[in-house]
Amino acid sequence: MPRIVLATLNAKYIHASLGLRYLLANMDRHGGPGLREATQLREFVIQQRPTLIVEELLALQPEVIGLGIYIWNVVETTQVVRLLKALRPDIKIVLGGPEVSYETEQQEICRLADHAVTGWGDVSFPKLCRALLDGPQPLMKVIAGEQPPLEALALPYGDYSAEDLAKRLLYVEASRGCPFKCEFCLSSLDKTAWAFDLDVFMAEMDALYQRGARNFKFVDRTFNLKVENSVRILQFFLDRMAPDLFVHFEVVPDSLPERLKALIAQFPAGSLQFEVGIQSFNPEVQQRISRKQDNAKTADNLRWLVNESQAHVHADLIFGLPGETLESFAEGFDRLHELAPHEIQFGILKRLRGTPITRHTAEFAMAYDPQTPYTILQNSTIDFATMQRINRFARYWEMVANSGRFVRGLELLLAPGSAFGNFLRFSDWLWQTTAKTHEFALEKLLDLLFEHLTAARGLAAEDVRGALLADYLASGARGRPLCLAEALSAVRVAAPLRAGRQGAERQGRHLNQLAGHKQEIQKAAAAA
Repeated sequence: MPRIVLATLNAKYIHASLGLRYLLANMDRHGGPGLREATQLREFVIQQRPTLIVEELLALQPEVIGLGIYIWNVVETTQVVRLLKALRPDIKIVLGGPEVSYETEQQEICRLADHAVTGWGDVSFPKLCRALLDGPQPLMKVIAGEQPPLEALALPYGDYSAEDLAKRLLYVEASRGCPFKCEFCLSSLDKTAWAFDLDVFMAEMDALYQRGARNFKFVDRTFNLKVENSVRILQFFLDRMAPDLFVHFEVVPDSLPERLKALIAQFPAGSLQFEVGIQSFNPEVQQRISRKQDNAKTADNLRWLVNESQAHVHADLIFGLPGETLESFAEGFDRLHELAPHEIQFGILKRLRGTPITRHTAEFAMAYDPQTPYTILQNSTIDFATMQRINRFARYWEMVANSGRFVRGLELLLAPGSAFGNFLRFSDWLWQTTAKTHEFALEKLLDLLFEHLTAARGLAAEDVRGALLADYLASGARGRPLCLAEALSAVRVAAPLRAGRQGAERQGRHLNQLAGHKQEIQKAAAAA
């Protein structure tokens, strides 16, 4: 039986905890011989019942349980800790992770636990475990994590199991930290970015690849910050291109030198995904939150990525930033929509613990939900009712626009005029019609879209039916929406083409739609 258990509650099974594997890899190096052998890793998902999680943990009979705490799992993990302490108060509970690295005195989970390691835990957690097991017992409940040079850390990639490689996204990092100071982000507290030794890191990536890994999600906040490293990493994956390879990077939007473009352009469709943080196109808001961004270069680079490469592009926007109005956000949304990224990730501002965004609370009357995920409720420029409308907008945008299932229907919905304004009207109508934001079957959603476009917008039913039929056929669904019942009877449904890359399901749907439309558009037009 292990003396130490490392555990966390992931949002989904497909996620594999990089943080826990770092701790496991460094147990002997920083805690002393034999500590790793005494440690086991257990991962759960937040949908599991806390009693079942506790049952599994207690069956291992550990002396120490280390728990990774994040904004998405703190509520569920608090209940796990509460149960553990009720059943086995002698087991030492140690917390770590971004959610418990700040404001620890205000959190129930920190009160329940024995210790919390704030910040980096790679060195401090093993040392704490050694002290808890062999003495002397630590005097402090909250322990500030030690930040060592990166070369002092053992890398964790050998601790991804064969099952991880086969079924999960593998999180990797070529660097830590961020030099930028965007006040809504915890990385704004970093003084700079630190790169791992590239030779060592690439050897680890090669070992993963040789073991069969094909899904790599880089968690670096600024992948393209150091171009020499970025070029080498991209070339590594190009040299090993395979039909099922999938690589994800987060990039700085206004820095895309020609050397990077030349490599990006060589990746085939479905293999490369970029998350591009725009957040806001409003210069006053950008300056207020300490975000440095050349908007013209950002637009040029996005345009190039969409039109000159086959990379799948996610562009992020944040609603609710201090001083941003509904009108100015709509202008930024429309500007981004015109650049045609494959997905616009529409986020609502959250007050992450420790972030400097709190300095604007008084001036802009920023009111946040006290419960996770600490979403903005209202501010001086956006009232609560409007914020609720935008929350629904974000949910419906995810279902309709980002799903990849309504390519032609979305074209009708968002034009002419303001894409933001048109979708907001659809969002308001959908809420008034259904009073739901979840649990929409594809067929029901398609019927609702048909009703809105024809009844509320006054578009010709034949045009709308033709567009939605093409979308539905390309999706590969086999149901029978009411608005397409006759048309579907006249059309043989073809099997959808598939992207073939694990970890890119929604990207695959976007690819399927494009391929499916080429095959079905003539049939759909004729049937309609």
